[in-house]
Amino acid sequence: MESLDDVIDAMIADRVIHRHRRKWLIAVGLVLVLAVVIFFTGGWKEHKGRSVDTLDAPTTLKAGRFEVGFTGATIIRTPKTQYEPAKARLEVELQIKNIDEETHTSVSFPQEDLLRWVLPGKDPIKPTNIGCKDVIGYVLVYGLPAEKCVAKFEVSPRYSTDKIEIGVLAENFGTADELQGASAAKYWGAPTAQAVVRVPTKITTETE
Repeated sequence: MESLDDVIDAMIADRVIHRHRRKWLIAVGLVLVLAVVIFFTGGWKEHKGRSVDTLDAPTTLKAGRFEVGFTGATIIRTPKTQYEPAKARLEVELQIKNIDEETHTSVSFPQEDLLRWVLPGKDPIKPTNIGCKDVIGYVLVYGLPAEKCVAKFEVSPRYSTDKIEIGVLAENFGTADELQGASAAKYWGAPTAQAVVRVPTKITTETE
């Protein structure tokens, strides 16, 4: 027959085991929750950023044969009318200068090759057009001051933001035959990512 001391010791041991069991259950639960969070946020892998610089407007950067300045952007909304649905467009204000020291050639800013609207989780969007002095395909003369230009993008009538990101590509001057040692005329081409510019954006409404 157990003594009173044995009974008391057993009761104390049972309480200690019960208390520690509850702590272990809580600890296991926290580990499981942490594992779920890690799984859905990408695991332990290091998240790597973009490989080009990210700049804030207003800013100006050299991109191949052009110097491109960014000041701001505007989402312009046109309300629905009796005959037309609601629509909107995104206009990015630019200052573009021809700095082609290789050929000194007058040329228009390539319409779809050197700018992209960068949206998280989506493919970069090309502009619908780029115009300077209200002329699409305006010819920029080497050596003259920068011209005020506008890049336009299609946008949903309900789209809203206070900042966008525009990717800038830069052409390279050379020839594909150089790697093989062949002699060939050099030219501007093969654009590569240069930078991403964060541009403050406002929203306005216009009537047709």
